[in-house]
Amino acid sequence: MFSVTTRKTERRSNRRNATAANARSNPKGTSFAEATAFLTEIGKGFHVRGWVLGTSGNFSAVTSREPLRVAITSTGLDKGSLSPKQFLEVDNAVNIVRGDGRPSAEALLHLAIVRGAGAGAVLHTHSVWSTVLSGSHASQGGIAFEGYEMLKGLEGVRTHKHREWLPILDNSQDMVELSDRVSKTLQASPSIHGFLLKEHGLYTWGAGLQEAKRHVEILEFLMEVLVRSGAAQSA
Repeated sequence: MFSVTTRKTERRSNRRNATAANARSNPKGTSFAEATAFLTEIGKGFHVRGWVLGTSGNFSAVTSREPLRVAITSTGLDKGSLSPKQFLEVDNAVNIVRGDGRPSAEALLHLAIVRGAGAGAVLHTHSVWSTVLSGSHASQGGIAFEGYEMLKGLEGVRTHKHREWLPILDNSQDMVELSDRVSKTLQASPSIHGFLLKEHGLYTWGAGLQEAKRHVEILEFLMEVLVRSGAAQSA
């Protein structure tokens, strides 16, 4: 069972976002070497599943909180053949402090999520499922998933009766403006686990890399179910 609804207002959750709390329990972040090794393997796995074809997608992990440092993929890379040396480390203004190359233009979105959700890792995919659904339901403001057992794979969710709202934001090439909208979305909806960019892809995150990877798998599964079953078109 699922529902797709236009959301004019969203009830704020009383529970604190578990991602932020868990991330604060590891204030130093993940080491650069550990982060890049794990993100390299994530890229290969996601590429095999068709979630980051071509040069699409970008990945990041917090390596330090104070001062803020983030390991992130360089732009224009095939995620199926990543190596740790192709990652950069950037500061809170996206200045490169380690590595060679150019960070993704969407690095500002990663930083907005790190700050707004307290995330320790941010993963962005470009699957067929997210592209189709984010385009066909953009006018409705997002997609709500409810009744699926797989929802329990999202951090803090304990029952299939949970209703997960996945907002859809209009895409933009103005990353300053788009990162500001991302920040406002996270502030208005602190309990969400991800969002879609219209006809672009999925952003999700976690307290650490394992949690963020799990969230990609859960949300991509749910979106694929909707598209393959035809349920989204019949709503």
